[in-house]
Amino acid sequence: MKKFEEKTIQTKRVFKGKVISLQVDDVLLPNGKESKREIVKHPGAVAVIALTADDRIVFVEQYRKPLERSLLELPAGKMEPNEAAEKTARRELEEETGYTTESLTYITSFYTSPGFADELIHLYYTDRLICLKEPVALDEDEFVEVRYLTLEEAEQCVVNQEIYDAKTAYALLYLRNMRMMKEC
Repeated sequence: MKKFEEKTIQTKRVFKGKVISLQVDDVLLPNGKESKREIVKHPGAVAVIALTADDRIVFVEQYRKPLERSLLELPAGKMEPNEAAEKTARRELEEETGYTTESLTYITSFYTSPGFADELIHLYYTDRLICLKEPVALDEDEFVEVRYLTLEEAEQCVVNQEIYDAKTAYALLYLRNMRMMKEC
């Protein structure tokens, strides 16, 4: 038995959309009482830390409707059914930035909001970018602008909330730690 496990008694599907679905689970708590859990189901996503030859991080700026504002973020996107995370990472890098890469290195995976969602983001790294001769088309409802920042500039963007999402902040923390370890 898993520590503090909540056994599902019943699941009610509430919504199924293009990106997420929502369900409400009736659960049996470890103390024997019952409760409800609202759960967002997500197919998973990827994000790519992409560094140019002059050591700049490739970002995309895009409007995020839930926040009613634009953010700077890492190139990222949703995994398609049965698609390997590395394939998604390469596809999103190509679509959003106009670059491909010789190699992607897997860094880690993390949950974005485990209190109510099962979204798992797989984080990759590359510093071997190749500019595509023929840009790959974005999704028809996607509009992005590519931006390039040093790590220090990106960290300042976190302070001024131009970078304001967890996956990008997490990636910048990873980069900073990686560089500090190389200096030791």
